[in-house]
Amino acid sequence: MNSLQTYRNFYFVGIGGIGMSALARYFHASGKKVSGYDKTNTKLTQALMNEGIDIVFDDIIDEKITALQKEDTLVIYTPAIKVLGILDYFNNHQFEILKRAKVLGLITENTDCIAVAGTHGKTTTSTLVSHLCKEADLSFSCFLGGISENFKSNFLYNGTQYSVVEADEYDRSFLNLSPDWAVITSTDADHLDIYGDKNTIEEGFRQFAALVSEDKQLFVRKGIDIGRSHLTYAVNEKADYYSENLRMEDDTIYFDFHTPEETVKDFAWEIPGIHNVENATVALAILHNLGVGFETLKKAIANFKGIKRRYTKHRYENGKIYIDDYAHHPTEINAVMSSIRTFYPEKKLLVVFQPHLFSRTRDFAEGFAESLTRADELILLDIYPARELQESFEGITSDWLLEKVTLNKKEVSSLNEAFSKIKEKEFDILLTVGAGNIDTLYDPICDWMSRY
Repeated sequence: MNSLQTYRNFYFVGIGGIGMSALARYFHASGKKVSGYDKTNTKLTQALMNEGIDIVFDDIIDEKITALQKEDTLVIYTPAIKVLGILDYFNNHQFEILKRAKVLGLITENTDCIAVAGTHGKTTTSTLVSHLCKEADLSFSCFLGGISENFKSNFLYNGTQYSVVEADEYDRSFLNLSPDWAVITSTDADHLDIYGDKNTIEEGFRQFAALVSEDKQLFVRKGIDIGRSHLTYAVNEKADYYSENLRMEDDTIYFDFHTPEETVKDFAWEIPGIHNVENATVALAILHNLGVGFETLKKAIANFKGIKRRYTKHRYENGKIYIDDYAHHPTEINAVMSSIRTFYPEKKLLVVFQPHLFSRTRDFAEGFAESLTRADELILLDIYPARELQESFEGITSDWLLEKVTLNKKEVSSLNEAFSKIKEKEFDILLTVGAGNIDTLYDPICDWMSRY
């Protein structure tokens, strides 16, 4: 294979994915010719086209594809795409074709890589690390699994010394990386369609941990056995790095941060939830290890705005609150619900949840039912299939899941009917949650609630 620098053209098959689009933006920022295919035109693909990237939405071999030469074109694809005529064309004409994870791994080989892994928390943590790097004026690029509210993007180019990457465990992608510093936030069971069981996914994280340079640092949430030496972090319990004395004033959380040598008091942080203070704790630990001073870090963490669809909160003049979140695993939903119940214990909560994948719904049905029962009322949307076919999962439906939820007020709805149903409900807080296309409800809900 040629080095990445020798290619002039980069064609992305599935360019609209959050990880794929970050890579596309990287090569576009590097002066390369970037184009691609996706089956759906979304806000993200529209943003890429506005930046000058050519995208098609039909699986057709057009003159732009036939004009590409295999000698100077690299084709990058996502494993979520199984069958596609465009991909067949590139295979049949012997183009160099690589998975997204392999290409990201090649980029990290030539930088000091900070990789954030974990079944939960990796997007918030990697985005915060990137924000702190920017505020500290470090030389870095970042590849994120969400849209930073500060950058308005999932990619930022600010130099080449460091790369900050979200290390994705799906399809064992993170084993392609070359991490110098790394974080492991959690190793809960997920992606059982790939790993089979919890022991196998834990072994995957141990393999990832073994990739970290011995002369650098691995930070692991206290209580996780990762099979090699590492630094620990935690909230409200002692660790190598930990935060405590959490208190809430208006919508700001204040906490004290402990390193092995010192305590720094009164960090201000506006992202709700104890789990997010954990994410902040390890991000501060990394930047402290990179030599950034606490005065800079205090200012930077205070102006972190979060990530789109990660506890995105709106408060309206009539007192109602709307929260939108990407959570799609019972542990993540519990974290969101715990934050809401902690800060708004008396308010009536309407939850609209879209399950993501038939396999995940099947594997974690009891956990989903338990977490969703913490709502006052539930609208359960049809399962979003993503890469799966419904006929392979007979009997796994939202009606099947709803039977397990012990609420009096509960119903199943299609996505198309959900908005009209929401408008008929009484609630103090509305939570939309899920990782599929439930985000299409966001703009109509915001518009309606601002005029409510």
